[in-house]
Amino acid sequence: MTTLSTRLQSVHRHIHHACRAAGRDVRSVHLLAVSKTQPADAIREAHAAGQQMFGENYVQEALDKINTLADLRPKIEWHLIGPLQANKTRVVAEAFDWVHSVDRLKIAERLSDQRPSHLPPLSICLQVNISAEISKSGLSPDNVRPLAHEIARLPRLRLRGLMAIPEPAATLATQREPHRALHSLFEQLRADGLDLDTLSMGMSADMEAAILEGATMVRVGTAIFGARS
Repeated sequence: MTTLSTRLQSVHRHIHHACRAAGRDVRSVHLLAVSKTQPADAIREAHAAGQQMFGENYVQEALDKINTLADLRPKIEWHLIGPLQANKTRVVAEAFDWVHSVDRLKIAERLSDQRPSHLPPLSICLQVNISAEISKSGLSPDNVRPLAHEIARLPRLRLRGLMAIPEPAATLATQREPHRALHSLFEQLRADGLDLDTLSMGMSADMEAAILEGATMVRVGTAIFGARS
């Protein structure tokens, strides 16, 4: 039976292979283990195997796990990658290290106002609807730059970069196109003077394409934890 540790090693091998194909340093790409619907024990097992960054989609589920794994809190980095409603910003500002799904100034302002002063600034990515899908959240590319500059001025946040979930595509070439577009937008923001370092893009099915186009963080769930319950 394949163990979680073995699956985690396999994902790292895929990342290393993609980095070599892209001519990139393997240390430039970080693995975010998507642990939504997985029990706290599975996260503990993944952490014991060397994983430190975990992504959750649902706020209350994540808070339960954060509390259950309180003994590991200094060693785990918690990322919210799912939608965030205004009535949940306080608990997220207090409990998480990163939020990848910011697409409104109101949400960013609430997170900044509610981030406790004893914690470091909350790391933020703007979610971009790079494939213009009606069913998906995120900013249209045309709206990213003005919002990015406004959020970069908020005192208790650190704008780190951009996140996207591109529309599925069948070939490597077509998978690369939206990732290339997001990278181009990222570089425009950096040229504007914003100190960005994170392109959160790529999942199990399009990880290679994302890394070839400059991803610095890939989000992988099932390939690590197995099928979700």
